[in-house]
Amino acid sequence: MTSILVLTGSPSAASRTAALLGHLADRWRSDGHDVHSIAVRNLPAEALLSADATHPEITTVTEAIAAADGIVVASPVYKAAYSGVLKVLLDLLPQYAFAGKTVLPLATGGTSAHVLAIDYAMRPVLNSLGAHHIVQGYFVLDRLITVTADGVALDEHAERELTAIVDEFSMVIHRDDRLITAS
Repeated sequence: MTSILVLTGSPSAASRTAALLGHLADRWRSDGHDVHSIAVRNLPAEALLSADATHPEITTVTEAIAAADGIVVASPVYKAAYSGVLKVLLDLLPQYAFAGKTVLPLATGGTSAHVLAIDYAMRPVLNSLGAHHIVQGYFVLDRLITVTADGVALDEHAERELTAIVDEFSMVIHRDDRLITAS
């Protein structure tokens, strides 16, 4: 079974980004993936801010990344970039922490002016971490995400586009796993 690690970079407890990722995790599980999530905001601030890569919770994150077949990196957009809490974690990771990994960047935000944050802010960092394959990312406007008691409802158009990207990510991970298993 292939595994997906979801890194959620929202500093908010009531995050649309996290709710959206929960919605997507259900889809990945139904596609046969083992999905684990890490909310960066729950990691110890002192370890993040003092760049303590040896802190047990930071080492656990590094080990989870190493064990995953695919990684989803998601964040709300603030001032045309991903969240600072996510940046701090990514800066702490070993240089090639994403080597051999398929990565899906996702972002949410209040205005379409931030749509390029994936390509201009996230993608270069993911490349520098050695990602094997960065699939097409997706930006979702906050107003298209409705958090309900039962989960998440997305605008029909956004749901259709996001589903295509999520399914491509799933397919790439399955394909890569089959190639690795066959060799």
